[in-house]
Amino acid sequence: MAEEGQITVIGRDAKIKGELSFDNSAKILGGFEGKISAKGEVIIGESAVCRATVEAGTVIVDGPIEGDIIARDRIQLTPKARVKGDIIAASLSVGEGASFVGHCKVGPEAVKLSEDTPSEVEIKTGRTPRLATGTAPANGSASWLAGARAE
Repeated sequence: MAEEGQITVIGRDAKIKGELSFDNSAKILGGFEGKISAKGEVIIGESAVCRATVEAGTVIVDGPIEGDIIARDRIQLTPKARVKGDIIAASLSVGEGASFVGHCKVGPEAVKLSEDTPSEVEIKTGRTPRLATGTAPANGSASWLAGARAE
């Protein structure tokens, strides 16, 4: 059984393709393509090259990621975050200078609906995009580009 507080690190020189699952937390510093799921926290480091769907309790983005992010609790975009993909989270924190291109749904109800309701695209294509449209409150200013607006 994994120890509580344990974090798995994918190093800068690693290049992984596939599906990763963590009982606790993970920090991605290298290259990853596929799907990441964790019961705890996932950190996308500044040096990461991440093209993945990420599902976790908390997701902290401190670098580039291309893919959808689903957080049961919180997503934090640091000033160095570069996100291309859709976001669903119970809460969202955006640092000044972060960029986000995609759609977002924020709030406890958004997380519950994403778990319970398949989207029209999902039904037609079998793909799990998770999001169609949405808005998000911004903590600080950020580069809100497409499909989302700060309120």
